[in-house]
Amino acid sequence: MENVLIGKDAILNLRMGITFSDDQAPEEVRPTSAKDGQSLIDQVIAATGPKAHPRLAQIMPSLVRHLHDFAREVKLTVPEWKAAVDMLNECGQISNDRRNETQLLCDILGLESLVDEITSNLLASCHAGTPSAVLGPFYRHNAPLLPNGSSIVKNLTSETPWFSQAIANSAYITGRVMSTDGRPIPGAIVDTWLAAPNGLYEQQDDSQTDMNLRGRFETDRDGRFAFYALRPTSYPIPFDGPAGRFLTLLDRDPNRPGHIHFVVSAPRHRALTTQIFDGRDKYLTEDAVFAVKDELVVKFLPHMGDPKARWYLEYDFVLSREN
Repeated sequence: MENVLIGKDAILNLRMGITFSDDQAPEEVRPTSAKDGQSLIDQVIAATGPKAHPRLAQIMPSLVRHLHDFAREVKLTVPEWKAAVDMLNECGQISNDRRNETQLLCDILGLESLVDEITSNLLASCHAGTPSAVLGPFYRHNAPLLPNGSSIVKNLTSETPWFSQAIANSAYITGRVMSTDGRPIPGAIVDTWLAAPNGLYEQQDDSQTDMNLRGRFETDRDGRFAFYALRPTSYPIPFDGPAGRFLTLLDRDPNRPGHIHFVVSAPRHRALTTQIFDGRDKYLTEDAVFAVKDELVVKFLPHMGDPKARWYLEYDFVLSREN
């Protein structure tokens, strides 16, 4: 296969580079001396007005310099630039409150993991909390608030295609939410979600019930939460959009190790966005979005005497206080 669709109009030819239809073929790029190199960078930077947002005024000169330097370094052509714009446009067009394709593109480039690490370092104190990890593109607001001890696995029957995998990986997950001083935090909200054993989140899979494998739990007076779920399953990132096609063009492994997402929040504490990763997963060192951290790798233990779960995990979250 020589031609691969990268955007709705742009095609990447594996032999010749990015091409368009004959009537879109670009002419040779010949930059004029008046707008070449440093003079153009200076003009763009100088165009920022005195009333610009302070943070934008601070960061835009660096962005413009790096962006222009990149284009010159790789000798970026008009059709290549158009292909990138088309891909970004398509990312926005297929994104909604159930899926964020642009965020997925940032994930596979490692950008979200980098920004997460920078933010964590800026907020770090001598009493650091649980490490953060990327939010990912499949978070949904307003997951159901459930009583502790509830299950987030909905409508599981013998007719469910992944029924046997769900039974084999049924898990009881509990732990505490604590402050960095070691005190439990009552009333904290633990928001959690994960993919089903078929590797799909519920918004990707019409056969799953709405909000399946999602839930929010409020910690009790001892800061404890508990719920039934599943051991997580590794899966490839979706290939039905431009981010997945882009990953294919890079000849990159698309898999994410099995993980469970969490957003943990409490008054007077910084909200924590993180993931925990199953220690048995073979993709721990090959995460397509570069999110694995050693402190977030966990070990599920066999769980006896509970007909609802075959595995057990206890994991505590530590939140840093707001300044």
